[in-house]
Amino acid sequence: MKRRGFSLAIFAAIAALTLTGCGEEKKPEPVAAAAPPPPPAPMVVKIGHVGPLTGGIAHLGKDNENGARLAVEEANATGLKLGGKSVKLELITEDDQADPKVGTTVAQKLVDAKVAGVVGHLNSGVTIPASSIYNQAGIPMVSGSATNPQLTEQGFKNVFRVVGRDDQQGPAIASYLASEVKPKTVAVIDDATAYGEGLANEVEKTLKAAGVKVLPREKGTDKTADFKAILTKLKGKKPDAVFYGGMDATGGPLMKQGRELGIKAVFAFGDGACTDKMQELAGNSAEGLLCSQAGLPVQAANKKFLNAYKAKFNIDPILYAPFTYDAANLLIESMKKADSADPAKYLPELAKISYDGASGKIEFDDKGDRKDAEMTIFTMKGGKIEPIAIIKGGKTIKFEDFIKAAEAATPAEAPKAAAEPMKAEEPVKK
Repeated sequence: MKRRGFSLAIFAAIAALTLTGCGEEKKPEPVAAAAPPPPPAPMVVKIGHVGPLTGGIAHLGKDNENGARLAVEEANATGLKLGGKSVKLELITEDDQADPKVGTTVAQKLVDAKVAGVVGHLNSGVTIPASSIYNQAGIPMVSGSATNPQLTEQGFKNVFRVVGRDDQQGPAIASYLASEVKPKTVAVIDDATAYGEGLANEVEKTLKAAGVKVLPREKGTDKTADFKAILTKLKGKKPDAVFYGGMDATGGPLMKQGRELGIKAVFAFGDGACTDKMQELAGNSAEGLLCSQAGLPVQAANKKFLNAYKAKFNIDPILYAPFTYDAANLLIESMKKADSADPAKYLPELAKISYDGASGKIEFDDKGDRKDAEMTIFTMKGGKIEPIAIIKGGKTIKFEDFIKAAEAATPAEAPKAAAEPMKAEEPVKK
């Protein structure tokens, strides 16, 4: 009897457990949803920039680099896509030290890094040999400052510039000298570089055609610090004007020494010495100098660019930053039109582009030169370089009249800041 009671108790317990299991069936734990895969990393497209980042004109090289960098960073902020893929642009910068040998070395370095395009170089004497390296590699190159005609006379289809040529700039400053200063005799000096000598040649040619007597050419170098022997010789010939083809680093000392020797001639320069740095290097002797620039002055760049540059770098652009900004944007815009960063695919778009940039409308001719490039004449007034005239299509117009016309044509983008000279925090070029 006890055994039977024990068995019944076990049976009851098992039955209870069975009923409980059926009535309170456990639900499976929810499985967490799988995390979405991370988005693919953006495709990196490299754009090179080259200029002198050390040495006497490093301030100009850095200014050029800043212009290119601003364009790249603005493009990245838009969420750029090419071929359906997200793209991140990367600016690769190199220092060519304004030296042709170094220039070709860093040009090859950029080719090896597989850059899609290049902004630079700054100096004509460096840009010309470097352009051959890029041509062999089929990489588009746009210079924002090299003005020697030879650059685009080589027949390279991948080489462009967004400034005018010396055979436009030289006649512009020479014609202004001839018509406004009316000199009977002019002395011409150059620094023996491709830029300085080439520009001086154009000035001399134009002056002679205008019936002005030009003294036998005098030469220095791009590192000459003492011009007194040359200037003493010229003083005895009593020139009414002295033109120097070279950079501000040597042009400033030349002008200062000329005034110290009592030379009262008007001193004139090309774009390489057309900066506020001349006041620093020549002191009060720089007052009244005349100089030219192969393009519109910084003050005439569009307001959007000027504001963005100041906000980014906390200084005003010096000279060619609007042009290198445009050069970088031309590469980027051409890639967008071709929907590809492949140089072979976007180069045709670059050659036929029509683009409204910080320095105005940009189109290229068959050689890669900017069509209808403006020239600007400046003077040093109160220690600042001020634009006084714009030359376009062989016609000279006062700078204030040019600005008024620009404001009337495009009030939203007019360079209203042009009423006051920009403050140049750093020195100048070529």
